[in-house]
Amino acid sequence: MPNVTPIPTATELTDISRLGDAAAEAALALASQPPVARARALAAAADALDEATVELVEVAARETGLTEVRLRGELKRTAVQLRLFADVIIDGGYLDVRLDRDDPDFVLGPRPDLRRTLVPLGPVLNFSGSNFPFAFSVAGGDTASALAAGCSVIVKAHSGHPLLSLRTAQIVSAALEGAGAPPNTLQLIFGQASGVEMLKNNHVRAGSFTGSIHAGRLLADIAAARPRPIPFFGELGSVNPQFVTRAKLDRDLEVVCSGYVASVAASAGQFCTKPGFLFVADANVVARPLRAAAAGVEEHRMLNPRIAESYRDRRDTVLSVDGVTVIAQGSIRFDGDGQGWVTPTIVSVPAGLLGPSGPRLLDESFGPLSVVVQYGDEAQLPALSRHLFPGNLTGGVHALEDESSPELSALINELHLSSGRVLFNGWPTGVAVTPAMQHGGPWPATTSDVGTSVGTAAIGRFLRGVSYQNVPQHLLPMQLRDDNLWSVPQSISPPGASASWGAWS
Repeated sequence: MPNVTPIPTATELTDISRLGDAAAEAALALASQPPVARARALAAAADALDEATVELVEVAARETGLTEVRLRGELKRTAVQLRLFADVIIDGGYLDVRLDRDDPDFVLGPRPDLRRTLVPLGPVLNFSGSNFPFAFSVAGGDTASALAAGCSVIVKAHSGHPLLSLRTAQIVSAALEGAGAPPNTLQLIFGQASGVEMLKNNHVRAGSFTGSIHAGRLLADIAAARPRPIPFFGELGSVNPQFVTRAKLDRDLEVVCSGYVASVAASAGQFCTKPGFLFVADANVVARPLRAAAAGVEEHRMLNPRIAESYRDRRDTVLSVDGVTVIAQGSIRFDGDGQGWVTPTIVSVPAGLLGPSGPRLLDESFGPLSVVVQYGDEAQLPALSRHLFPGNLTGGVHALEDESSPELSALINELHLSSGRVLFNGWPTGVAVTPAMQHGGPWPATTSDVGTSVGTAAIGRFLRGVSYQNVPQHLLPMQLRDDNLWSVPQSISPPGASASWGAWS
């Protein structure tokens, strides 16, 4: 990439209307393509990212400070995700096709021929995240799932990696269109004002976001306040509490402590799934192994100066709370370029201090800081989870495989009410790109807890249902026709079936 390439800063607001028009035109053309055409385009984009690995990783490392190993793995994940959604398109199950044959003997009176399927919403605006410059950025999960649904995508680039965003968009857009996708299937804009203006554009039919609670709430409110409100899926804040039973701590002390610190410190703690709280029966017992594990973590640069400054302020707030005991002091320093370099900070508090301290302790610390909480009785844990952590991407339990108690069952039940993913003897960092993954949870983890931003179910955020009643075969969408030339799964309700409903009882 030539060094003379200018760093993008903002999109002219006068371009917003034109870009919206182009996205709407592309969405219509994309939605009309057969599944195999869309699948080929996604696979071509994945291939193009693989071929550009060296160039893209070099740019990403320079802009974000993340390691080459981490970035190569994340770029591979991004390409794999595109290929996964290509398979989803070919399979066709995501269309949720349901056919009710006309039935003159339907128990509630004659039933017409009804055929239901899911259709793409239209242009999607994706606000990319800073901490995953590939997997939650220009070609990340929101973009991949929206394209797979048949929606055109406009990406608002993150200011933390503008050159990487530009180059990724160029590579992916060229690959998509080279494989037959319509022009402007993927477009890129820069600047906060441009993103807000585009969110208000009448052609945009859905929004997605990865970032802070404050910014995400502002954008969600804009989406809801439009003359024509639109769905907005924002991934915002999560502290991902982890609960360790006494039996587990007694047997696997070193394993628990080393795994916890590794998860807290990974990529300078800049994961939305970083464990922010670890509940143990005895904070004194874990102090030594935690301190030793933290001492072995090398200094790591944070994503950008703004994030480093926010982390410094948040760390200062936590350390200033009366009753906080420092286990591992950690550090933060700023270099001549204003970049922040950090090592992990681990503190401990008694469980009774969390509620009275409020947001000073309970708010998310974006960076390598985590709080060890000492509880007195395992019977307390379900109530602590319910009252202190109402919404998270993940919640975890660390217990012996054969451990069984009413308290443990109650805790897991509480976590399923407040978390999108419940883990057993595992750490939340590392989100598998796979069909069964759920990456979303009750507020403030996400603005809508009925969707996921990772896994094949993510496509559902950008689809809506339409039923066709008594429409002739030749006028139906291909997936609803009796000849089923696309070979998609069809759930068929034949005539006469209603007479036996409930017969199992």
